Amino acid sequence: MLEELLARWITHQRWFAGKGRPIDSLGVESDLTLHADDPGLRHLIISVWQAGSRDRYQLLLGTRTELPDRLSHSLIGVDDGTYYYDAAHDPALTCWLLEGMATDRAWDGVRFRHMHGLDIDTSLRSLVLGAEQSNTSLVYGDAYICKLFRRLIPGVNPELEVVTALAERDAPHIARPYGWIETDLDGTATTLAFMQEFLATANDGWGLALASVRDLYGSLPEVTGELAGGDFVAESRRLGMATARIHVELAAAFPTDVMDPAEVRRMAEGFLRRLALATAEVPALRENAEVAEAAFLAVEGLSRPVPVQRVHGDYHLGQVMRTPTDWIVLDFEGEPGQPLAERRALYSPLRDVAGMLRSFEYASRHLLADHPDPKPLEPRAAEWADRNKAAFLEGYTKGGGHLDAADATLLRAFELSKAVYEVVYEARNRPSWLPIPLAAFQEPE
Repeated sequence: MLEELLARWITHQRWFAGKGRPIDSLGVESDLTLHADDPGLRHLIISVWQAGSRDRYQLLLGTRTELPDRLSHSLIGVDDGTYYYDAAHDPALTCWLLEGMATDRAWDGVRFRHMHGLDIDTSLRSLVLGAEQSNTSLVYGDAYICKLFRRLIPGVNPELEVVTALAERDAPHIARPYGWIETDLDGTATTLAFMQEFLATANDGWGLALASVRDLYGSLPEVTGELAGGDFVAESRRLGMATARIHVELAAAFPTDVMDPAEVRRMAEGFLRRLALATAEVPALRENAEVAEAAFLAVEGLSRPVPVQRVHGDYHLGQVMRTPTDWIVLDFEGEPGQPLAERRALYSPLRDVAGMLRSFEYASRHLLADHPDPKPLEPRAAEWADRNKAAFLEGYTKGGGHLDAADATLLRAFELSKAVYEVVYEARNRPSWLPIPLAAFQEPE
């Protein structure tokens, strides 16, 4: 009966990856009691089969003989007088996660761990943060944020691996790690949850950038030139320095390598293939596709090796937070939809740089997407983006990042490759936003 309840419930969860496809079968692969009482807490690993492939999901299952109204939104179903619900929303039960990490407890294969030398306050109550697409984050007071990975992939999550390695080096620009939860899947240690310092007084970079753009659009028409950067240029420069320091620390904490010219050519060929697919799907891209093609061919002509290392992998303004003292980089898990091996692979750090430059473009034009008369504001958007991108690159080189003529060629290709991806994404999901990435293919006047 529980499996039937779960099968009906799971398809409506934001983090369920198989939406739109029927479930062939669902089974409970692991069912571990963490707290046997009323309310009770069980840790479930659920196997869902769809079209011949299996996905695993993690669930904190709460059980109660009576369910209070405050938890009605998390109800999974009722069977034989027992209410089953998603216990991530119940602070009376999520306290056991803190208790487990604080004491390094192990429950029949589920292991709770904490960073050596740090104490965990087990008295704090939790609150689910926002409506995330692929994970669920619990905020404990103003101290911790614990990310539960809903869809489980065997292996150590890159975020846990990277942040703990950087913390051991006392690296700046990261949120302090406190603990994690793990188990074994397919004989491999697998991350279930990761808890870090909660930046209660910080603001996210995307929101700050949009506020700057909004202020600029609302100012007098003659505000141009140096003032076109709004009040964000100094922050962009600091963010560039922080990004460079993160790359320096990643190169010191993990192995590095180089791509030889033949590998670089293969990478450029991949860019060209994706461009061809994108132009076939989105006709609007064809008009200026030669801009990207020329940039990708220029990479094919590079004759020197390209240094590669661990990088962030999904870097943009939404992944950074401004505290009262500095920029902090978050979410080192890479793109959640990509295979774990790809997220842990070595890349040029310019991939991260390009991601942030594209994010500046999106911030500058985001407010124009549904604007009734965007044309007069487009020059201001371009100026804002140009000035903040230049400040970011200035900070990046000042902070130890490497950018010479050959790097500039590669960076341009990474930018346009990202824009190709964005064109396809917007065409499929937000057609009114399509002009934002298409602007990347316009030749400067």
